[in-house]
Amino acid sequence: MSDSFDNPFGEGFDLGNLQSMLGNVTQRMQQMQAEAGEIVVEGQAGAGLVTAKVNGRQEVLEVRIAEEAMADRELLEDLVTAALNDALGRAKQAVAGKVSDLAGGLQLPPGLL
Repeated sequence: MSDSFDNPFGEGFDLGNLQSMLGNVTQRMQQMQAEAGEIVVEGQAGAGLVTAKVNGRQEVLEVRIAEEAMADRELLEDLVTAALNDALGRAKQAVAGKVSDLAGGLQLPPGLL
């Protein structure tokens, strides 16, 4: 029986290097998540009657409704929905661009952030 460690990945595979790489990935992920929270985008509907601001974490920060939009409740509901969807779509695009920059070629599973 040998006292040496049998590397399940074969000779030449550096487990220490793998741990270092995983630590780097963890740091990059934390950085990406922090920066996603700093991204703020605005969406709108009805030529600006309703605007919505969201961040890269898909959190709604603000909704503004123009006085003229208040007259028709059904229309207002549609405008709020459209403005939020517009803002959330823009946030996803902004985060995807930021992730691409930070990941430096690192392949991340969809929906990870």
